[in-house]
Amino acid sequence: MTAMVRATWVQPEDLVGHELRQAAEDGRDARDIERRWYEAGGSPAPDRAGASAPPAPPELRAVAAHLLDELALLDSPLSDDEPTPLDAIRDACPQWPHPRTEPGAVDRERLHAAWLGRAVGCLLGKPVEKLPLEGIRALARATGNWPLSTWFTARGLPPALAATYPWNRRSAPTSLAENIDGMPEDDDLNYPLLTVLLLQRYGRSFTTADLAGLWLEELPAGRTFTAERIAYRNLLDGVEPPDTARHRNPFREWIGAQIRADVHGWTHPGDPAAAAEQAHRDAVLTHTGNGVYGAMFTAAALAEAAGGEADVHGCLAAGLRVVPPDSRFAQAVRDGIATAREEKSFDTVVDRLHAAYGRYHWVHVLPNAALLAAALTHADGDFTGSVCRAVSGGWDTDSNGATAGSLAGLLAGRPDALPDRWTTPLKNRLATSVTGFDAVGFDTLADLTHRLTRTTRLTHEEALRP
Repeated sequence: MTAMVRATWVQPEDLVGHELRQAAEDGRDARDIERRWYEAGGSPAPDRAGASAPPAPPELRAVAAHLLDELALLDSPLSDDEPTPLDAIRDACPQWPHPRTEPGAVDRERLHAAWLGRAVGCLLGKPVEKLPLEGIRALARATGNWPLSTWFTARGLPPALAATYPWNRRSAPTSLAENIDGMPEDDDLNYPLLTVLLLQRYGRSFTTADLAGLWLEELPAGRTFTAERIAYRNLLDGVEPPDTARHRNPFREWIGAQIRADVHGWTHPGDPAAAAEQAHRDAVLTHTGNGVYGAMFTAAALAEAAGGEADVHGCLAAGLRVVPPDSRFAQAVRDGIATAREEKSFDTVVDRLHAAYGRYHWVHVLPNAALLAAALTHADGDFTGSVCRAVSGGWDTDSNGATAGSLAGLLAGRPDALPDRWTTPLKNRLATSVTGFDAVGFDTLADLTHRLTRTTRLTHEEALRP
């Protein structure tokens, strides 16, 4: 029998269920299309994996493609409150930050701590990615690591529990405490590297088309997931940005654009408006609406932190100012902050958020935004508390850990402010398939990012000269 390649996140028969779910979330009436899909023999979306096991027969795949196009024509009643164009987003934000009249500055050591923090948070979350919340808690408790305060380990783990909640298959060999030997490759670190390349080549005036071309040249398709893989496929099919984000892309409001936002924030210290605008140009290659807001919120919050004059609560407030206040994303962030302020126990915070947002897919931006905001608020700027709370809450553990670590690292201000148990195992080495960066040191990345910030400042200063 000929072996088949079941490419994840792109099969039309697997996308229909996700698009039906997205339609229910954004208020589109897709009941007739849903009925026809199941009458034709279609299945719901895969629960946690990117592809269903059996391939669809050609006739069912054709039905899936047709129904995806029908679903795209349905209007959402939420569209006025959740626009995607930048001008409409600005118009919807009454507290949009004033742009800086003078360029800000960020210390190289602060950027070094941000890179390390992002790596630490990502690595902490890798072995439990895709696991349910009860599994994460059980694995940590069984090894005396709850509330979570250090790396996950398989040492001393009861075999029955390990069988019930197996570690992430790809990540456990490089991310459990006993296995860490430098920072392994992960898309949460690959995308910041690509943003460095983007700014090196095109500067802050890059276009979404520039980013698309960079991906085709430098990003292996197999290293993309969800919305990014759909957009990549669309590019190869000749679809132009920003249609790449909309065409048969049920993942357009998931977390992917948010994990690409860090460098946009880091290189605009004290200027959340400029950071958000730059992140928007990046995000619309792959995302719309709330998916774009995740990138803008993160970039703005990180820009505020990079300026060195705000605490974590001020950073979150800065992020909210670039998000339409009536959007579901803004509400999720507000819910996370409020819940964290109301509950002393973070386990209780998480339970409340899972009760409120558990209907969403674990990679959707909304539950993860609520959890990220709650973790950062509850930790009150503490680095270990930030990454551990973000990961211990489940859902997209490595992505939430990475963003929490990035912001908490900036607030810490320098690498030696981060506990040694987190930074020493990284060995100042990052593995990646991004050309020219494999085995790069985080100190080198800090230098490169600082240089980009200084280049931006010089360009700004030259433009102001008569």
